[in-house]
This record gives sequence, C-alpha cells and structure tokens, in this order.
Amino acid sequence: MARIKAYKVDSDETRKLALHVVEEVYLKEKKWIQQADKELSLNICQDGRYSWFLATANDKPAGVLRLFYDPPLTLPEEYQVTLREGIDLSKINANHKFVEIGRFMILPEYRHKYHIALRLMGTAVREVVEKGYTHFITDVFEGEPHSPLKFHTTILGFEVIGSHLHGELNCSLTRIILVLDIAKAYQRLKERRNRLYHGLFSGWQDILEKKLAA
Repeated sequence: MARIKAYKVDSDETRKLALHVVEEVYLKEKKWIQQADKELSLNICQDGRYSWFLATANDKPAGVLRLFYDPPLTLPEEYQVTLREGIDLSKINANHKFVEIGRFMILPEYRHKYHIALRLMGTAVREVVEKGYTHFITDVFEGEPHSPLKFHTTILGFEVIGSHLHGELNCSLTRIILVLDIAKAYQRLKERRNRLYHGLFSGWQDILEKKLAA
C-alpha cells in the first residue's frame, strides 16, 4: 500500500514537485494553461494570499490543491456570470469569510486512490479552519470527465449558487459556482462517521470543534 502524505508547499523542493503535477495535468493533459511555472510563485512562502498543498505517494508527487484567501466574489463582466435567484454576493461576502479552493488535480495514475484526494482536502481544511475562515467557494466544469461536481454536491454538501461561461483557464465548458459552509459540512459528515469523515478530520477533531463553537 502506498505511503500517502500531504503537506504545504513551502520550499523550492516541494514547489518543483507540485509543478510536476501542474505540468502533467493542467498543461499536457487538459491544456488549460500555457505555462506551468507561472502557477506557483517563486516567493511562495511570502505570498499570504495563496496556499498550495502537495500530496505524495511513496514520496512521489501525486496531487496538488490551491487555496486563495479572501477572493473577490464579484467576477468580471466578461465572465458572463448568472446567479441563482435570491443570491446576493455582497451580503454573502459581508457575513462570511471565504476561501477559494481550486487547482485541485491528481495525476492520472493515482486517480483511483481516493485517499490522496482526502489527505489533500483534509490538510487544506485544517489550515482554513485554524485561520478562522468559514466557507469555501469554487468552480467546477460542467461535463468535464474528471469534474468533482457530483461528489462536491451530494457527498460534501456544496451548494450551487450560479455559473459563468468564461474564466482564467482555457476551457470552453460552463463553470458551476459552488459554496460550502464548513461547519454544516462537518456536522453532516460527523453524523455518518464514514471513511470520508475520518479521512478529512482524523487527528484534529478537537481543534475543529473548538473553532466552530467559537
């Protein structure tokens, strides 16, 4: 069984490993970007707006995930955003602290190992909670073969709040905008006590409980 680890990208060495995943998936496979090394800043340790996380299997790079803190919730007009009835982004932004979760990718040879995605997500969620953020926002491509849309909505509890036709990635598919209340998601998974719950929260439930109570 592969030794799976996940940790923050905070050095030249881990940046190179993360870039390998970005190059293989987003550049070569998906062709969504034109240059991989622009994705991860050279001064990655000093840029507090972003956090990147790397998953390894037997010390080889397997997947990455990016967090973007306090993202602007109002997207440019050229993105052609359509929000669901009753959604007020300015009100949402005023009442909650958001982190955008994105650049979530797993190398093809590891996509059958769900523990890699869980370890990445659990490590990222812990940092978000410890920093006092309350909600995730993300885009997923509608109809993309590896889209996590169904998993996000039916298992984790993400809610669809709208869509947009264009974005920063070179993809013609519609982007579905999703929002997740972390506290609600935790309580939902806590009731089930399944492998997903243990994979995401094992070892730091006490920290999470205290933060959410506060």
